Amino acid sequence: MARPILLFDGDCGFCTTSARFIERHMPSTAEILAYQFADLEALGTTADRASREVLWVQGDRVRGGAQAIAGLLIDAGGLWRVLGLVIRLPPFRWIAAGVYHVITVNRFRLPGGTPACALPPRERPGTEDATP
Repeated sequence: MARPILLFDGDCGFCTTSARFIERHMPSTAEILAYQFADLEALGTTADRASREVLWVQGDRVRGGAQAIAGLLIDAGGLWRVLGLVIRLPPFRWIAAGVYHVITVNRFRLPGGTPACALPPRERPGTEDATP
């Protein structure tokens, strides 16, 4: 079975900082990859979805947002696994989704975030579709 993949927004400073933290501190088997460098069609997702939420791709299943984080935690094992399994259960599932939403709408304010994180991908500086 292929390694799971965690896709994140490589144009977002907060997301990139978080991905590097995961690589250094979590014993996950997953490949941590900026969606901008992934073959999204082959992974069963789109750039639109990947720009809005972190994605966990395992086999032919794609999970997003808090459930993607749960997949990562479960894959990491140990106490991380327990936390990931809890996040999958109601009411913790709903709480995790709410916390994830608060983080995504404020990611440009968080450590490592940049003003570009607040912009939709097509409006970020340096993108082909950026409008002046």
